[in-house]
Amino acid sequence: MTTAITLARLRDLRLSGMAEALERQLEQIGTYDALSFLERIGLLVEQECLEREHRKQDRLVRQARFKLRASVQDIDYQHPRNLKQEQIARLAQGEWIDRAQNLLITGPCGSGKTYLACALGHNACLQGYSVRYFRLSRLLLELTQAKADGSYQKLLKQIAKTQLLLIDDWGLEALTAAQRNDLMEIMDDRHGATSTLMISQLPTDQWYAAIGDNTLADAILDRLMHNAHRLSLKGESMRKILGQLTEDEHLG
Repeated sequence: MTTAITLARLRDLRLSGMAEALERQLEQIGTYDALSFLERIGLLVEQECLEREHRKQDRLVRQARFKLRASVQDIDYQHPRNLKQEQIARLAQGEWIDRAQNLLITGPCGSGKTYLACALGHNACLQGYSVRYFRLSRLLLELTQAKADGSYQKLLKQIAKTQLLLIDDWGLEALTAAQRNDLMEIMDDRHGATSTLMISQLPTDQWYAAIGDNTLADAILDRLMHNAHRLSLKGESMRKILGQLTEDEHLG
């Protein structure tokens, strides 16, 4: 069997990582001569595993549909907003997701809540967790449409299985009775099984009133806030600060 046929068959078998690693070994004449057959095969297998892991990470990031391209390495700690680097370092380890705990991020408009949430979500994808980002209004709209086309239960199951669910703009708009029931379904399915990250301009002590129904508010918030981590951002708008820096640099 010729080298070209071997490479083609590896790719046909979807072993592209092994194929690329074999090509490198063949191109670098003499580099691998001291290795045994099993050692060289081991390098090919290792490259295939790395390639598959990278493809999985890319797929998870695409499926998450993040609003922003964000990274925990790029989070700004220079401007005071009640954000500590050690807090983010602990959250970035992902243990809270393993334990099906929640995270509540609150703060004024422009304080960087969504960037922080997307950064933690992206980091979770790199660790192999399934993640999905929604603005609350879009999530509620998709649930309404799913009821109309008969896919409501399927969508609920998909949401329930997502290991980390990000919900942005919580509490900005009044909820209808049907929407409150939808949120109750989601929180009940996820409670104790998967993690939810909520992002809101409202302090958590105002969430009860924002839901608009005492009974459902008790049930939803009990499941959401029980054993939840909290980040309360403060300070001036990051958009304003960064805008001023850009303008000053331009003028300079």
